[in-house]
Amino acid sequence: MFLRVGCILPDGLDLAQEHFCKEWMCVEDTMAAALDKKVRNAGWHFMWLHSSYSRLGVGRGATSAIGKAITRALNQVERRFNAAELDLVNVTKYPGFQVARVTIHARQIQEGPILGPVDEISIPRFPTQ
Repeated sequence: MFLRVGCILPDGLDLAQEHFCKEWMCVEDTMAAALDKKVRNAGWHFMWLHSSYSRLGVGRGATSAIGKAITRALNQVERRFNAAELDLVNVTKYPGFQVARVTIHARQIQEGPILGPVDEISIPRFPTQ
């Protein structure tokens, strides 16, 4: 799990976090389901959103390639979302380098039950007759 730097959490919810990249912290030893339970037990809401971001990273080793791919995916998460879950990691080895593909899902932790205004509402237009 990743939390955006400055993410507000419920009182008493202390999570071990490590700085991952410029805007994101990595939550250590916590899976999404466990974090969801802790947030809901505190009376807050953990929202599972459909937004996902898949990116590639290249490095000499798997760790480097994965780190670059995660950073690129996190940088694509819309600013209004304050959490992200790492879903898929796939590494392909080539002579001298490795390529990682990761998929991250946007999440939101907040006190209220309603997600704020949606910036990208798409309203289908039907042909007039």
